[in-house]
Amino acid sequence: MGYILIIGAKSDIAMAVARKYAENGFNLYLAARKSSKLNAFAKDLIIRTSRDVKCIELDILDYSSHKRFYDNLRMKPVGVIFLVGYLGIQVDAQSNFEEAHKIIDTNFTGAVSLLNIVADDFEKQKNGFIVGVSSVAGDRGRGSNYLYGSSKAALTNYLSGLRNRLHVSNINVLTVKPGFVNTRMTKEMNLPNKLTSYPEDIAEDIYIAQQRKKNVLYTKWVWKWIMTVIKIFPEWLFKRMSL
Repeated sequence: MGYILIIGAKSDIAMAVARKYAENGFNLYLAARKSSKLNAFAKDLIIRTSRDVKCIELDILDYSSHKRFYDNLRMKPVGVIFLVGYLGIQVDAQSNFEEAHKIIDTNFTGAVSLLNIVADDFEKQKNGFIVGVSSVAGDRGRGSNYLYGSSKAALTNYLSGLRNRLHVSNINVLTVKPGFVNTRMTKEMNLPNKLTSYPEDIAEDIYIAQQRKKNVLYTKWVWKWIMTVIKIFPEWLFKRMSL
């Protein structure tokens, strides 16, 4: 069934996605910084699924390495899932451009650099799919996390344009917008239980939506309606809210 390239493979969601695709017969490239930390996970997947799983070093911020990284893949992937994410610290990023820069480049610039390369290859082959994990935080800027949110808004817009470009080449681009997810990145947050997903839930939703060639996925589904309401608020009222 070919290889799936998972970018940002050390995250909780990425590992759940890797399990889901391996269980469904796909081989995997697990790409991340310090990818050797994924060796034990990869060996376990190989034993459980009899799939080929390779761990590959990738620094999403080393743009000059991206073309070489992709060219060196022995078998080109049939699908690419971009799961890199950096929440950062909003209060620090407001006054420290280095932190703001890291948020923007990790969540957006690195994605553009690498997915442009993937898109060019898939367009020539007239085959493949791309999944980009954005966030509901990108649907409207909020005072509590507007730097993270704006980087995800940029990613969402980029994926929308990529979808428009690649549609004529039979390539589906899925934008995933999770709400609250119980992961290592959010472990210090007090998340509402009824609105919070687990990585396994996100992986299941991604797999189903990608197989059905959906364009946009909100997960949990209720976030589509929550964000619809939030976007309706007029600016004069929204700016008075403590969000």
